[in-house]
Amino acid sequence: MNNSEACKISVVINTWNAAAQLGRVLESVRDFDEVVVCDMESTDGTVELAHSYGARVVTFPKGNYNICEPARDFAIHSASHPWVLVVDADEAVPPTLRSWLYDYIGRADAADALSVPFASMFMGRFTSTKAERHVRFFRRDKAYWPPTIHSRVQIDGRTDKIPARRALEIEHFDDPTLNRRIDKLNRYSDNEVPKRLTRRYSTLSLLVRPWWFFFKMLILKGSIRDGRRGIIRAYMEMAYQVALLGKHLEQTSK
Repeated sequence: MNNSEACKISVVINTWNAAAQLGRVLESVRDFDEVVVCDMESTDGTVELAHSYGARVVTFPKGNYNICEPARDFAIHSASHPWVLVVDADEAVPPTLRSWLYDYIGRADAADALSVPFASMFMGRFTSTKAERHVRFFRRDKAYWPPTIHSRVQIDGRTDKIPARRALEIEHFDDPTLNRRIDKLNRYSDNEVPKRLTRRYSTLSLLVRPWWFFFKMLILKGSIRDGRRGIIRAYMEMAYQVALLGKHLEQTSK
């Protein structure tokens, strides 16, 4: 590992009552230069667990927030080192990815940010679908994270991609049960509706949009390769759109 300050990485984790899964995450990132846990006033032992792994804990007031995005930018700029890897409290970083990142930032042609591939879990198993990608690794001073749900980090510079290899994928081990997935579907659609109140969805959109997302997951993203579990996952994508459109209609027709 390069000891130069320019080649040091901080891992940033946003948390709120994440003690049940956080230990696995912290174990996977303990060999980075720094781990910063940005906690939104947890009450379940999350902070104590983070301290036990040697993480530095900063606090972002939870207030009425039930999403992590408002705390993202604060968390990123609480990091001490020039490179930041953002990891959620239900994601694990394989050693192969850690080694790859340290090798990468030593390159003269390193980009300002990297799109990271993710292995996703559904109904207790990792899926066979094409890996999702999110920009989660970047130079701290080149990044800004908007405070709205499902927002993506904005990078002032060049973004590159980590190669699509299973050994370089962050493991997203959320959604071990369908019940948990349904709970998230309801919460996430609640939070997304306010962002869309200025939009108008036609009757045609109500008919077509859910089925498009079903087709996209089943065929284009390849969830059909997971058999019956893959079909259920495609239906869940469809159900999210139905919930979102229904709640939008409910709000705009008042």
